[in-house]
Amino acid sequence: MTGGYSKTKTSYYRRLYVAYLIDSGTNTVPALLNVTEMHRRTLQDTLKALADLDIIIESRGGTKNASYAVKSWGAIDRDWIKNNLQHVKVVLKYG
Repeated sequence: MTGGYSKTKTSYYRRLYVAYLIDSGTNTVPALLNVTEMHRRTLQDTLKALADLDIIIESRGGTKNASYAVKSWGAIDRDWIKNNLQHVKVVLKYG
């Protein structure tokens, strides 16, 4: 596709990428902000939207020291994300 990717695709991939990062150990807000360079509000919205894909995350610790863990990937294949990580990053302009 020339001219970039749709908002639907980038939003979907952003959610997958954030869930993958959490599951891979980049699981705090400061760490996620550092890796993704997202605005804090965008990251907060993305974390909330994971449930729309049936990706269930759990918050651990207090609000200042919270970390996250993926409790369920739902119908999402984590290995697909791992195997296509470079493409996901290109779509999100992280690569």
